[in-house]
Amino acid sequence: MLDPTSSAPSRPSAAARLSSRAVSRRLPDFPWDSLAEVKAVAAAHPDGIVDLSIGTPVDSSPLVAQTALAAAADAPGYPLTVGTPALRRAAVDWLARRHGVNGLGVDGVIPAIGSKELIGAMALHLGLGPGDTVVIPELAYPTYEVGARLAGCDVVVSDSTVALGPSSPALMWINSPSNPSGRVLGADHLRKTLAWARERGVLLISDECYLDCAWEATPQSILHPDINGGSHEGILAVHSLSKRSNLAGYRAAFVAGDPAIVKELLEVRKNLGLIMPAPIQHAMKATLDDDAHADAQHASYAARRAVLRDALLAAGFRIDHSEAALYLWATRDEPALDTVAALAEIGVLVAPGSFYGAAGARHVRVAFTATDERVAAAAQRLASFA
Repeated sequence: MLDPTSSAPSRPSAAARLSSRAVSRRLPDFPWDSLAEVKAVAAAHPDGIVDLSIGTPVDSSPLVAQTALAAAADAPGYPLTVGTPALRRAAVDWLARRHGVNGLGVDGVIPAIGSKELIGAMALHLGLGPGDTVVIPELAYPTYEVGARLAGCDVVVSDSTVALGPSSPALMWINSPSNPSGRVLGADHLRKTLAWARERGVLLISDECYLDCAWEATPQSILHPDINGGSHEGILAVHSLSKRSNLAGYRAAFVAGDPAIVKELLEVRKNLGLIMPAPIQHAMKATLDDDAHADAQHASYAARRAVLRDALLAAGFRIDHSEAALYLWATRDEPALDTVAALAEIGVLVAPGSFYGAAGARHVRVAFTATDERVAAAAQRLASFA
């Protein structure tokens, strides 16, 4: 029997135990935190900062979305995780109308609370973990790696199925059009990648959030019959209305593809209560049904892109890829952080390509989502850039 006057055995606190598994040990640093100092330099410019480092929309959300949101504002009950039939049908119809996808039913679609949430949780929600491997592109949106590592998976960086050899990863991410480079994967590349994945039982997920943002190429969805042979087995595609429709603040996205995999995701999401709010579902449906606002926004981005592209080229930059998405992938053939620092001196903030992997070490990502006035200011400053 313990002596009541003796000290109880020392036990680590809950905080101490959790700290041994801290996020900082499991995940890479959040890259944009490292831009604080250089952002302060850019913000000191007499005419203010031109922030081209993040692709956040600045134009108004379309009226069709605002009207639908207001009309559905009285929403006292719980919505369904699976989404309304009308929303799922709108997603199916949009993919068919705008991107030639056929054979997809509403059982192959569920909404998500923004595409980043979906991508970050994908490996975990599919039951992947230690011992499983996730393949991500050599230039990659950081959340692919974050989601894999959060689930405890191994991560392999590769754009080549040949380089992967006989391995059979659990999941492979592709991204076309690419963030950050704007590269569009050709139909042959997509077909070969999908054939490789199917031979090995690998789930192939295509991040297609920039599919509507095309300038010098026509990207195709992995869901297109010319790519997948008319079968959606073993494939998913992630889509977002943040860029197409300026709905980043609405957190409106969806995933579509193999109904069996969509069902697995749905079961997990129901248990976790990952439900898109009913008014957002209503607004999302209305926005997917309307193409006019998307065409008008596309024209605005095209004009801004042209201004920035010409200014960067005149300032001695080379533009690589950039045939789609909302960024220019620019280089002066120097370390990316040197370019970022130099541009900050003229009040322009961009993202170093190194945020997206070692392959981006000598490029910067320049977003053209700023206002016309700020884009014009950037072009004017670049005219005197050396």
